[in-house]
Amino acid sequence: MPKIKTRRAAAKRFTVTGSGKFKRNKAYKSHILEKKSPKRKRNLRKGAIVGVSEFERVRRMLPNL
Repeated sequence: MPKIKTRRAAAKRFTVTGSGKFKRNKAYKSHILEKKSPKRKRNLRKGAIVGVSEFERVRRMLPNL
């Protein structure tokens, strides 16, 4: 039986918290920033937790974490 491989693209985007949840970065922070308010850009810097609807998909992509 071969080893289970981790999806490397997902491993670079998600980190596991101490309680077993997945932390992710927010989208919409890369370009077209002039029209976005400073408050909105500041809040995009914060991390977010993967929601329950996507949790199982992320867990399957990262079997060894």
